[in-house]
Amino acid sequence: MEHHEVTNNHSIDKHLINYKEGLNKFTEGMPEVVQTYNEFTEHCFREGEISQKNKQLIALGISVYSQDEYCMIYHTKGCIDQGCTDKEIFEAIGVSTAIGGGAAMSQGVTLVQECMDQFKQNRH
Repeated sequence: MEHHEVTNNHSIDKHLINYKEGLNKFTEGMPEVVQTYNEFTEHCFREGEISQKNKQLIALGISVYSQDEYCMIYHTKGCIDQGCTDKEIFEAIGVSTAIGGGAAMSQGVTLVQECMDQFKQNRH
């Protein structure tokens, strides 16, 4: 998926809707897999020795590194919902780009920042 497909609030919302619709369809065919996956990920993101906030920052960094646009959108929202500051999100992107280079940097300075702006607007 190329970045230019996700360039405005409507596209970000559309990506989230597409994911949810796809997940619902997949759940119809594989309910036990989805239930097990959801339980596993919920457990992984629970508060523990690492805070939920920091877990979202880690997940965002991995998403940027792996070029997974759906996860970048989802975990940017998770970061905003957990109260991450812009600087914390930017630092997570910085760490990701230290490993992922220019490809990670391009996603961090475009898609993630667009999501940050939209999700912060939606909170007000």
